[in-house]
Amino acid sequence: MATYETKQIRNIALIGHGGSGKTSLAEAMLYLSGASARLGSTPEGNTVCDYDPEEIKRGFTLSLALAPVEWKGVKANVLDTPGYLGFAGEVQQALRVADSAIIVVDGKAGVEVGTEIAWDKANMAGLPKAFFINKFDDPEARFGKVFQQLKETFGVSICPLLIPMVEDGAVTGFLNLINNKSFVYDKTGAHTESEIPAEFEGTAAEYRDMLFEAIAQTSDELMEKYFNGDEITYDEAVEAIHRGIISGEIAPCICGSSTKMWAVEELLNVVADSFPRHTAKGSERSADGGKIAIEREGDPSIFVFKTQSDQYGKLSFFKVMSGELKADTVLKNSSNAQTEKLSHIYTIRGKKQTEVDSLACGDIGVASKLNAVETGDTLSVGGNVTYSKIDFPEPFYARAVIPKSKGDEDKISQTIRRLLDEDKTLKYENNPQTKQQIITGMGDMHLDVALSRMKARGGVSADLTAPKVAYRETIRKSVQAEGKHKKQSGGSGQYGHVKITFSPGAEDGLTFTQSVVGGSVPKGYYPAVEKGLLEAMQHGVLAGFPVVGLAADLFDGSFHPVDSNEISFKMAAILAYKNGLPKAGPVLLEPVYAMQINIPDAMVGDIMSDMTKRRGRVMGMNPTENRKGYTTIDAEAPQAEIMDYTIDLRAMTQGRGSYSAVLARYEEVPAANAQKIIAEAQTEE
Repeated sequence: MATYETKQIRNIALIGHGGSGKTSLAEAMLYLSGASARLGSTPEGNTVCDYDPEEIKRGFTLSLALAPVEWKGVKANVLDTPGYLGFAGEVQQALRVADSAIIVVDGKAGVEVGTEIAWDKANMAGLPKAFFINKFDDPEARFGKVFQQLKETFGVSICPLLIPMVEDGAVTGFLNLINNKSFVYDKTGAHTESEIPAEFEGTAAEYRDMLFEAIAQTSDELMEKYFNGDEITYDEAVEAIHRGIISGEIAPCICGSSTKMWAVEELLNVVADSFPRHTAKGSERSADGGKIAIEREGDPSIFVFKTQSDQYGKLSFFKVMSGELKADTVLKNSSNAQTEKLSHIYTIRGKKQTEVDSLACGDIGVASKLNAVETGDTLSVGGNVTYSKIDFPEPFYARAVIPKSKGDEDKISQTIRRLLDEDKTLKYENNPQTKQQIITGMGDMHLDVALSRMKARGGVSADLTAPKVAYRETIRKSVQAEGKHKKQSGGSGQYGHVKITFSPGAEDGLTFTQSVVGGSVPKGYYPAVEKGLLEAMQHGVLAGFPVVGLAADLFDGSFHPVDSNEISFKMAAILAYKNGLPKAGPVLLEPVYAMQINIPDAMVGDIMSDMTKRRGRVMGMNPTENRKGYTTIDAEAPQAEIMDYTIDLRAMTQGRGSYSAVLARYEEVPAANAQKIIAEAQTEE
């Protein structure tokens, strides 16, 4: 690969709904530019970007992949992303380092949920956008319908650049509205250019007027020309599109077919001529919310946006944010103050690495064996630069991991932790209360893929099941209880005797006091009594769940001058606990979560009704900040009722809804529910 300067580099994220053809478009770009010797196919499992065994097996993209394309003296780092919602973290990685986005749309399905989400995410990332309306080799694709949907959904910035010529329901070629020519493609994807046929002149004029109306918005001079009916030249149009894309005033649309390579060349031309370079924005976001100027020269700094772990070690994907990076450069990590020598740096296309001597400001590369570097880290010469982290979505779909072979728990833990290095939307914990290994992700497909990778990489098989709820127990009444431990078996015996008042406590744990008078229980045994109670509280008297909020006052007892010892008083305290708590109005407590649910306005009623069915409470609602047409519902619901809420909300809102949840407190379980929980716990025993 040739050496490229900053002004020649474009970083482009391919985003959109699952199945719209993002990987096929990347494949067409690679093949047409000569970067790939053959046109790979997703169904055949031989594409450059989908090289992971899981991607080949499932037939769709699971991970962000890089596909550099060289075209017209420009290097376009194409970032191919998954379209399925469970892998949204990969999209966020791409958007963090991209300088523009191409939203791929299915020409038959039109604007889908993933299209809307892609537009919103690109907007939040502040990226210029363009559309590639794909699959026009399908006779059911309809440009007019889809283009109208785009304008209605995303506004007046949508403008056409390349539209289809349709005869008898089939696409016969395309109309290039910038140079007012028609293109007809052969089976190899090559095209012949000619004047627009007479029967399509009306269609071309209609859409060309839309194009020039849009580009006229980019300058007063062009606006005046447009309203005066003066001709806007080809060069003026190209420059206006360039300015409009960067400013966000224009989101151009090109339609074609990635599998037939229709219009891919025209898309690459627009990328080379009009898409922004890294320096166009002037500065990068810093971790503290400020701005860091982008300098093409000077000391280099890099941002690590992706980590890939395998049996050979760790591969760190980075973008050169400032300066020129050369091999053997020593950089300091601002996160941990560790220094790292980048002995070898590479460009990467799919899984193929090519070593290079240097990378210009704005370019993307990879480095291996940076063991102390994680996704989101900034490395610079002095270590005093920190770029803003990646805004990963929070996972809430939790499942317990059950090994298929006994003794594999440690193996599971080690393998999952390697997955966590590369997937920041996975979480893992060994829950001490439920004694379960819990993995949390973005949905059922996300966790299923994690399980498959765990088997492939760690050789360990496991099943997933719903996790247990960490219930607790407490008491509602005060009682006095007595515990006497007496044992005689030759020699010195054991004797401990306590009288304790149990009552609801003001704190979560144990509040232990003593009001003993007359030395009936020597002070030296107080710690043993407290220790016995703390041990007993690990197992409640209703269903064996830990007890919280317990106050215990040791007010009397007795001792033996020879047989009494610490263990005797510890056992006596446990007996008092077992005798007293069943009479103290024991109740079950369940974790209640505070939720923020973001949904389209039209779905508010349905979501509120569903929340009521989950024993939830709606606390209020407000328009969602920075998201027009959305409402945020504040609610509270028991954990037991929202175990599958990630899946359910996605189904209820067709993927448009999202939520967050944090533990708020524990509340008493309704009697009917408590009876079922107690019965199940007794059955398990």
